[in-house]
Amino acid sequence: MNDQEVRLQLKQLMVSELNLEGKTPDDIDDALPLFGEGLGLDSLDALQLAMSIEERFGVRIPEGDEARPIFASVNALVEHILKSKSSA
Repeated sequence: MNDQEVRLQLKQLMVSELNLEGKTPDDIDDALPLFGEGLGLDSLDALQLAMSIEERFGVRIPEGDEARPIFASVNALVEHILKSKSSA
């Protein structure tokens, strides 16, 4: 699975799992922060997304402070998924 495939699947997962009203995968900016001013996700969204990513991609998402940099943006999530897949 390459970068582009992971990126597209991740965005599709985010739209479907997080009920991002009126958004499509193309609307999600890869570098945009996922929380606050960016996509506007909250901690419940993060939990839901972490479980969905673990299920879909078979990678572990750490909890707490360790997860913060991973959830910084789509780019950071893709990097974590690809790195975890290659070391598995």
